[in-house]
Amino acid sequence: MRRRKFIKQSLFGSVGLGVLSGLYAWQVEPFWVELVERKMRFKNLPKGLEGKTLMQISDIHIGNRFNYNYIIKSFQKAQKLQPDIVVYTGDYVSYEDEKQFDQLEEVLAHSVKGSLATAAVLGNHDYGDNWSDKVVGDRISAIIRHADINLLQNEKLDIQGLNLFGIDDCWGLNYDPIKALAEVDNSKANIVLVHNPDVCDQDIWNGYQGWILSGHTHGGQCKPPFLPAPILPVNNKRYSAGEIDLEDGRTLYINRALGHLWQVRFNVRPEITLFTLDTL
Repeated sequence: MRRRKFIKQSLFGSVGLGVLSGLYAWQVEPFWVELVERKMRFKNLPKGLEGKTLMQISDIHIGNRFNYNYIIKSFQKAQKLQPDIVVYTGDYVSYEDEKQFDQLEEVLAHSVKGSLATAAVLGNHDYGDNWSDKVVGDRISAIIRHADINLLQNEKLDIQGLNLFGIDDCWGLNYDPIKALAEVDNSKANIVLVHNPDVCDQDIWNGYQGWILSGHTHGGQCKPPFLPAPILPVNNKRYSAGEIDLEDGRTLYINRALGHLWQVRFNVRPEITLFTLDTL
């Protein structure tokens, strides 16, 4: 009888723990944003930019899969940090139909802006079905620009001597890294925005030195404690989340995403990253 009672209690306890874990992964962690603060060090940072802040926001995935008012509230909280530079690294929608255009306009009306500059690149989801719908890509691009955000499609933006390069998504329709990096000058402080970190392994960099900011992976969204994420949408499974020294003068940072493909996260909280610019 004692053995039966023990087994019964253990079974009920396991079920209860499973229910609580499921509720946490569905209703708590997807909306529990972590502000990750990091130093971003450069050899050639202009003195006027020392101590300035750069905020990275990635993968907001506006659509029907979670309540996107959470993104608006997150933007409003982030605005209070008064960043100097803000960058968005792709996947603004989870595209299903034209409703996402209106939804994105509503959200970007509250977007976080930098006092010095605000810039963005597109992600694969911003090109609609199979990442190949030009109409969707053009509409998303227009909405971003209408929100007074500089959309860098294989272009460079000079921010008081800091060079910011934007490479369009490698799964999309306008990927042109050679054009994007044509004006790289390693005597300057450089940052590249690119949605998919797999681009780091392509033979396109031509000696580039500096930072690379990406998203795309969401950190896997769910992973067991102390173990790697089991599902990552990249070829190089090293590219999960956080800062990675590529050991060739490039430093990669992968943001875990503010939004979600689906409303579930476990051990991978959504993230907004705040870098403080500094000299090496």
